[in-house]
Amino acid sequence: MRKITVYGTTWCGDTKRALRIMNERQIDFIWIDIDQDKDGEAFVKSTNQGNRSVPTIVFPDGGILVEPSNPKLIEKLDALGF
Repeated sequence: MRKITVYGTTWCGDTKRALRIMNERQIDFIWIDIDQDKDGEAFVKSTNQGNRSVPTIVFPDGGILVEPSNPKLIEKLDALGF
């Protein structure tokens, strides 16, 4: 199974919240800090109408969640068996 990719920043509260959920579930994911990775920043902006909306989370099934609430993120993780 491919990994989940999380695009975010180290200073964003929503990113920290999503990462906490991923870490609590011991999910092995790919982390891309868009402040350090210009290709990652370009992907986030192209996905979010030019905005740096984080976290932008890409799932193995091709689904993408942007700034998801805790319940929404947990629902998606559960649906994919994470």
